[in-house]
Amino acid sequence: MTDPASLSEAEAANRLMRLAREVAKHNRLYHDQDQPEITDAAYDALIRENNALEAQFPHLVRADSPNAQVGAAPTSALKKIAHAQRMMSLDNGFKDEDISDFVARVRKFLNLAKDAPVALTAEPKIDGLSCSLRFEKGLLIRALTRGDGTVGEDVTENVRTIDDIVPTLRTGGNLFPTPPDVFEVRGEVYMSKSAFADLNVRQSEAGGKIFANPRNAAAGSLRQLNAEITKERPLGFFAHGWGEISTMPADTQYEAMTAIAAMGLKVSSLLARVENLEQALDHYRSIESARADLPFDIDGVVYKVDRLDWQQRLGFVAKAPRWAIAHKFPAERAQTTLEAIDIQVGRTGKLTPVGRLTPVTVGGVVVSNVTLHNADEIARLGVRPGDRVIVQRAGDVIPQVVDNLDRDHPGAPYIFKPECPICQSEAVREEGEVDYRCTGGLICPAQRFERLRHFVSRVALDIEGLGEKSIQEFLDLGWITEPADIFRLKRHRPDLIGREGWKEKSVDNLLAAIEAKRSPDAARLLFGLGIRHVGAVTARDLLKRYTTLPGVRALAEEIIALRAAAPEGETQAKRDKAIADHIGVENVGAAVGHALADFFHEPHNVTAWDDLLSEVSPPDYVVETTASVVTGKTVVFTGKLETMSRDEAKAQAERLGAKAAGSVSAKTDLVVAGPGAGSKLKQAAALGIKVISEEEWAEIVKAAG
Repeated sequence: MTDPASLSEAEAANRLMRLAREVAKHNRLYHDQDQPEITDAAYDALIRENNALEAQFPHLVRADSPNAQVGAAPTSALKKIAHAQRMMSLDNGFKDEDISDFVARVRKFLNLAKDAPVALTAEPKIDGLSCSLRFEKGLLIRALTRGDGTVGEDVTENVRTIDDIVPTLRTGGNLFPTPPDVFEVRGEVYMSKSAFADLNVRQSEAGGKIFANPRNAAAGSLRQLNAEITKERPLGFFAHGWGEISTMPADTQYEAMTAIAAMGLKVSSLLARVENLEQALDHYRSIESARADLPFDIDGVVYKVDRLDWQQRLGFVAKAPRWAIAHKFPAERAQTTLEAIDIQVGRTGKLTPVGRLTPVTVGGVVVSNVTLHNADEIARLGVRPGDRVIVQRAGDVIPQVVDNLDRDHPGAPYIFKPECPICQSEAVREEGEVDYRCTGGLICPAQRFERLRHFVSRVALDIEGLGEKSIQEFLDLGWITEPADIFRLKRHRPDLIGREGWKEKSVDNLLAAIEAKRSPDAARLLFGLGIRHVGAVTARDLLKRYTTLPGVRALAEEIIALRAAAPEGETQAKRDKAIADHIGVENVGAAVGHALADFFHEPHNVTAWDDLLSEVSPPDYVVETTASVVTGKTVVFTGKLETMSRDEAKAQAERLGAKAAGSVSAKTDLVVAGPGAGSKLKQAAALGIKVISEEEWAEIVKAAG
């Protein structure tokens, strides 16, 4: 991993952009398609690199940062249903020091003494598929996968076939004399190691799909359209928490989990309450030593703050609770031969080298492919076809290369050819970039297909019925080459009817689905164009500020003018700050501004944009905000806060729809001042900005509910 301190601001911004896109891709492959391409360890390394960069360059944190994403939007044929409460993921720790830092952060957030006891629960992190079970009046009425955390897939009938999941909660006695109105239990659906082996034997004999590991087998078995298939595949379930609950059965995490077990749902026998960090780490090591002998796969230990009132105060960051962390196990390793290096071309033209391995078993899974990331990574490892390499795996299909055993053997180095293997266009890399990209754009068949596929995908315009096969067919026929062409497919209706797989009804259904997107969500349309640095979250953030797509284009043209008018000799850092300030959107920095300017500076992009907007009419972008007197305002906290930490105060502001800024400026609307407030208070007075006390802020929070 590159030392963040060695990077310039531009290099860091570029790397953060690439990390956001790469992590989002792997989230889709893992959570939605059950077909991961990298190991857990490789994924975790990307997250660690991203976090290190964000810590070094906090002003460059992106709106589509991996720390703001949970899972991936579900795209299967299963019914989609919104969760009553969002299903979050967990932050990860890899060393004992990471867990020590976690406990220290808890103490700091809660304003506890440095040596104040913080009791935790510790339990195995099951390597399965997250699932939420909703009981009403004690009856199981719905089961959902996590999906993207906000919307999951309905797997209720499939879940009813799992023996560990009771159809009716056990109640009575002191716990719940009568069934609670709502009790939503969350946990992991998994497949045991022996059941996984037996399933693959049956699949092989029947000529069916062979699963890579128990986690993929569990996910594939649970997400069946036919519950009878799920019933034939033995699945288990461990509860680890809850979502919406009408009546809380306890005051601590451990007691609540004990109550869930008493109601008939399975809870890990290795769940323990620990009084301090030392006990937590001891329990981690005992679970790690028993890992190989457990009947199911685990990839770490999860710690949670035991007191539920503290959990409530700690709250959440973008995608994870502040009161929990996963302590991951080290990865497993094996030796094999790198047989070949192939180059793949992605949607944005990125050239990614993929190593083809002599198949090797790592941690019980046969693997044969590995991403080599980029030309610099190949050079760093010194790998060539024929080299003996060490690969590492932590639960997924394709591992990472961690060492080259033949590095010092004679032979010519591998040459990464700067040319697109698909269209033979030149491949270049920008200053500060490590990735080569094809310059062919829409003339490159690889990019054209991927760009159009992305444009119609569920995360973008979501045009039902226009899948990969249809896009490729229409490309081959020459009917579509750019997004606007999709909305002109109706002219080909007579030619399409009667082609293989197309009948009058299916053609009309497709054309109706396309027509239904004539007034698309503006943020989805902007994201769908595949502009570099403009992810789904960034697109929404831009439109919150600029309202319309013409407004975003006007912003781009203003940035083009700013760049042209920049004084000769002006530093890049100063220019980038001017662009970020001009954009005026939190977490949207100069990298996004440059990307927008570059996009609209290219005449063919402007032509494609105008052509598309001649076919569609996105409405103005409107965002609902929390009803609060500070919604939409910028708040600055200064001085010593006595009833809460600074982090907790900022979290409150964000929940009320306000922006919590670190400094006072003309854009500041409100200053909350505690004892010892200094220069910020003086600056607020000079600018005529309203100043209130911590007690008055508490009243605002209370009034908002």
